[in-house]
Amino acid sequence: MQTYDLVLKGGHVIDPSQSLDGQYDVAIQNGKIAAIAPQLPPHIARATQNVTGQLVCPGFIDLHVHVYEWVTDFGLWPDDVGVNAGVTTVVDQGSCGPLTFLGFQANMVDRAQTDVRCFPSVNLAGALKGGMGTPALHSPDMVELDALRQLAREHPETVRGFKVHGESGALSRWGTQVIELARQAADAAQLPLYVHTGELFAVVEENRPSPEQVIDYVLPHLKPGDLLAHCYSCRPDGLMGDRDTPSPALVDAINAGVRLDLGHGINFSFAIARRMMAQGLMPYTISSDVHGDFAKPHNDATLDYSLCGALSKLVALGMELKEAIAAVTLHPATVLQAEAELGTLKAGTRADITVLEKTAAPWLCRDAQGEQIVAPQRFTPAWVLKSGQLIQPHRRLLRDLAMSG
Repeated sequence: MQTYDLVLKGGHVIDPSQSLDGQYDVAIQNGKIAAIAPQLPPHIARATQNVTGQLVCPGFIDLHVHVYEWVTDFGLWPDDVGVNAGVTTVVDQGSCGPLTFLGFQANMVDRAQTDVRCFPSVNLAGALKGGMGTPALHSPDMVELDALRQLAREHPETVRGFKVHGESGALSRWGTQVIELARQAADAAQLPLYVHTGELFAVVEENRPSPEQVIDYVLPHLKPGDLLAHCYSCRPDGLMGDRDTPSPALVDAINAGVRLDLGHGINFSFAIARRMMAQGLMPYTISSDVHGDFAKPHNDATLDYSLCGALSKLVALGMELKEAIAAVTLHPATVLQAEAELGTLKAGTRADITVLEKTAAPWLCRDAQGEQIVAPQRFTPAWVLKSGQLIQPHRRLLRDLAMSG
């Protein structure tokens, strides 16, 4: 008779990697998925967790976080937005660069219980200061292609792409020079680019690009597999901006394989989401862009959104739940080129699992512009398994999901 360390019993499994959507038992042994079946054969379980009525999914992957705590002034501790927020893998976007990566590896990657990966910034130092600060750090003079190539070569497990900015401030200062250098670095490493969109750096006003043209400057430098961040941003130079319909060049790029990432952050807009979703432009990945206060170092009091909250909002706006789950599991695993080990409940893979409680009660949620909607339900993490270890998340930073209608 088979012996398992833990069996999750009676849950509603949604695993897009295997097209599973129904009631299954999940068995874990030695930190890996041992078996998954509607009913397991007779077995011995050292522990059983009843998850009847809950959703059992591959471990969530948040493709956009900022977790270089104490080095960047807006960084959070990885486990607060990782395993304790229902997320088993987080991907820091641009907080470190080649000169600051080793500190990130030693103090965040190696110390956190959460699986921490990164897309380093193409500039040498990363994003030491949040918001609109220190644009000089992001100039072409701060990009060294050899350093980026070496970083990707020596740390392939952690470094899974590069971060660059395609917004009005950067374009007004350096045109597309930094994006062109980022393209060279990504091609040399055979990794994707992750491109911030929406005004961030202070703009040189005499060189301000027309907001509706910003994305058209950026797109020629992107290739299939690259990602555009903040796809539902309310910024005038964002992907939609003030347009009624998206740029034809954007639609063509998406059809060719450029991917949209939500990157909820502080500019997420229900209105923009509705307009883009009506055009069939759904996020390939749902991410949070969780970070601390830009104005006061090491302060998370302003954080009022989360990955599970972002997923809940998109479902409320009409995204199919199975597609939303794919956007936090299979799809980000594909971006990381790690779908053989992450974003799946296939037998033999690492037992990273997110268990969600579905609360069918009015939930008041809001966007960055203050618009409020009352959603009929929300999804809150009840349990996390990290390499087979059962964790009850403390959910301290899930303030958005604590609100009620």
